[in-house]
Amino acid sequence: MGSRVTREDFEWVDTDEPHAQRRLEILAKYPEIKSLMKPDPNMIWIITAMVLTHIASFYLVKDLAWKWVLFWSFVFGSSINHSMTMAIHEISHNFPFGHYRALWNRWFGMFANLPFGFPYSVSYKIYHMDHHRYLGVDGIDMDAPSHFEGWFFCTTFRKLVWVVFQPFFIFLRPYFVSPKPVTSLETINIVAQITFNSIVYYVWGIKSLVYMLAASLFGLGLNPISGHFIADHYILLKGQDTTSYYGPLNFLMFNGGYHNEHHDFPSIPGSRLPQVRKIAAEYYDKLPHHSSWIKVLYDFVMDDTLSPYSRVKRPPKGNENLD
Repeated sequence: MGSRVTREDFEWVDTDEPHAQRRLEILAKYPEIKSLMKPDPNMIWIITAMVLTHIASFYLVKDLAWKWVLFWSFVFGSSINHSMTMAIHEISHNFPFGHYRALWNRWFGMFANLPFGFPYSVSYKIYHMDHHRYLGVDGIDMDAPSHFEGWFFCTTFRKLVWVVFQPFFIFLRPYFVSPKPVTSLETINIVAQITFNSIVYYVWGIKSLVYMLAASLFGLGLNPISGHFIADHYILLKGQDTTSYYGPLNFLMFNGGYHNEHHDFPSIPGSRLPQVRKIAAEYYDKLPHHSSWIKVLYDFVMDDTLSPYSRVKRPPKGNENLD
């Protein structure tokens, strides 16, 4: 089963998350950053092109041998599907159409969700906002692992299993830890996805359907880009909630690696986060950051000091608004 990790609990702190205070300081010094807080309509065309490209690949694999279906699912489909999850992340912040057309963003999120195969865009929006408001708060921030995950995935081999099957933990964790009532938009999301999956199967066959679903499982598990799941918030230094990544894979991830910048300014689209770092360089250049998501994955699995417990957590204060 491999060597056992040394951590036996999360990194518990009583301090507030750091992003709100840093945001106030930066805005006081650099008020021009407010000009970056506006929609990015270019996302509409970029995401639409991604969806259509991926759907075209369903047609291209329909007659391939199974080994090639899985090969292309891992090599091509997994990367574009992981990129699509970051597109859905951007949509959850209402960046394509803006806050005044919030419902348009929800419909667009369902559209972006289609080639992913698993309905989650509407639910993601609901739980992701809690992640920003209550970073690390136990039982509320569903981005953080559960106590069971920290307790069970405590050896090198088990951590590898946890990394490979991250999609299941990411999508199912909220429903086991702190489920919210299912909304009508979530139901529409589910029905739309089932309908789309059925169309893919009816028009192109089982290989195209398997290709699509396998691409999502590979993309959020074995794909090197998945290192961002750990790089974003797992402890690099004691007490550090969030860590950015400034490598080239940001190009595929809507600059999702600029994670300190994103949590400091969640109303600024990813395309403009490099500008935030440039303007407020003295705040970000001094923070430790990652340069390789592959290294993050390797270190997480092999380092006995790292595990799902390697997260900053805060006890609930009792006054959280979860509506």
